[in-house]
Amino acid sequence: MTDSSALFPRNFKKSFPVAVRGEGCWIIDETGRRFLDVSGQAAVVNIGHGATEIAEAIAEQAKKIAFAHATQFHSEPAEKLAARLLALAPENFRGGRVYFTSGGSEATETAIKLARQFHLENGQPARFRVISRRQSYHGSTLGAMSVSGNIARRAPYAPLLAEWGHIAPCFCFHCPFDKTFPSCGISCADDLETFLESNHSETASAFIFEPVVGATLGAAAPPEGYVQRIAEICKRHGILLIADEIMSGMGRTGLPFAVQHWRSQEREVEPDVILVGKGIASGYAPLGAVLVSKRVADVFAKGSGAFQHGFTYQAHPVSTAAGNAVLDYIERENLFARVPQAAAELRSALSPISAHPNVGEIRGLGLLLSVEFVQDKSTREPFPREENIAEKSRQAMFEQNVLVYPTQGCVDGSRGDHILLAPPFIITSEECSLIARALETALSQVFPL
Repeated sequence: MTDSSALFPRNFKKSFPVAVRGEGCWIIDETGRRFLDVSGQAAVVNIGHGATEIAEAIAEQAKKIAFAHATQFHSEPAEKLAARLLALAPENFRGGRVYFTSGGSEATETAIKLARQFHLENGQPARFRVISRRQSYHGSTLGAMSVSGNIARRAPYAPLLAEWGHIAPCFCFHCPFDKTFPSCGISCADDLETFLESNHSETASAFIFEPVVGATLGAAAPPEGYVQRIAEICKRHGILLIADEIMSGMGRTGLPFAVQHWRSQEREVEPDVILVGKGIASGYAPLGAVLVSKRVADVFAKGSGAFQHGFTYQAHPVSTAAGNAVLDYIERENLFARVPQAAAELRSALSPISAHPNVGEIRGLGLLLSVEFVQDKSTREPFPREENIAEKSRQAMFEQNVLVYPTQGCVDGSRGDHILLAPPFIITSEECSLIARALETALSQVFPL
């Protein structure tokens, strides 16, 4: 990008190469430089770049009909994709419904309103509060930002944001209670119970959480028992459980949805609502979705019959055609099953790096991984924010043509540096080795002896 660019950039103080082509796990810029896309472009690209059959499916749908407003028509690709998503979800979504959006932030916004109207339909107008966790991220719109607990992203807009309540994060590496699992008794889950019992139970409508926290905490997965207890607390207090799978869903952890890794009484944990985005169309078109369980959908169908909410581009025929084509590709190539194998190869390649004195932890689930950098390995003390370790690491890897996703603030909202690794599911063992070599070189540059 040059000074003459008409685009409003994400950062005026950075220059951006112009991407012109994608091939598998690689992006090629206008100069012919090739970059290994280890971040999946913010955990979006799950099937890889340049799959011509997806482009052909998009073009074919556009030739038939590109747009039909959801107040007047449904479309075949939207109907088809909705049914397929519900079939991938936990059992309580059979007979449910899917609300398609243009992305993850819109999905969160939709879920907030859905939870509110659900309780109105049930004759509980006092319920409005959507509770979430500190150190979480659920989107950039004002509603989604209100439930997000990412301190740095909230700060500029604090006067505009509702405050409905945030509980402790589930982050074992930096436990907010200074405890250790399993002797902790999963205190972070009980923090939801504490919050609800402190005069908020009657006004709570839902609890939203990322089963595996994405960029904000760097692929932090909960210990066994956490998700089950959260689900039980929500059920007991009559509030909806919303699983934000915008980053962790659509196979990134090795199952269709990350929440399916945890079971209660031999059944998958069953949230009431699941949010997806990013990988649902693998970046080939803007698309997000709100999966609504049968119990919740039935309340609307038997009540007023109308959800007081809508977007012009919801259930867009071309975007949902892209979603179907991506799911076809995943099924044909058996990519959900490929994720655990690829994750094992990537972890194996990264394993020697874990001994580095400034690598605090390599964590995650499936192909949603992160590397956290610490100043002191024994105390897990983070670097001062001004040292900008995450960005320095990103830049060092960028110079080696490897793209990662850097974030600061995982420890306390300000301090704590990590890079997120979320490559396409088709990543090869050779490419995993390349990632490890690039990270080793970056470590030597960022932390010279």
